[in-house]
Amino acid sequence: MTPMTEVRIAHTADLDAPALDAARALLDEAFEGDLSDHDWEHALGGMHALLWEGAELIGHASVVQRRLLHAGRALRAGYVEGVAVREDRRRRGHGASLMSALEKVIRGAYDLGALSSSDEALPFYAVRGWRLWEGPTFALTPLGIARTEEDDRGVYVLPVAARLKVAGELVCDWRDGDVW
Repeated sequence: MTPMTEVRIAHTADLDAPALDAARALLDEAFEGDLSDHDWEHALGGMHALLWEGAELIGHASVVQRRLLHAGRALRAGYVEGVAVREDRRRRGHGASLMSALEKVIRGAYDLGALSSSDEALPFYAVRGWRLWEGPTFALTPLGIARTEEDDRGVYVLPVAARLKVAGELVCDWRDGDVW
């Protein structure tokens, strides 16, 4: 008999080293070794949704605060990072459970949600009400605003309180590694 699954929400500061190590290991496996130290760092400092099956971690997602610039405003964005479900537990609604927990946080605390997605995950987010950002993307770098064409059509937003023109420009704050 399979143990019950439970999504637990916790801030990075409230997670102990074994939970963080389990999350990092899960993401390393799910992303097939393509998770950089920067990618892991991007997932820290906010709220984590951890999906446990008994004492075993089988899913992770997190939301961190970022600033996005749009239509002359600096918006407080809940940016989703590190979404993964263990391969042998996929296609059972676990990703939806993780995202539901994070979307509750986003709706309660941010102007909008945002994320950058792999091509294969785009339909998953679209079904949940996330909207493709249709306009050009940029990053506010140490040298000024720079175009990020490679990220066009890969950024999704979840409108909450901010009025968004999804065909307009969207600028993200700077960070090491992948900016989106």
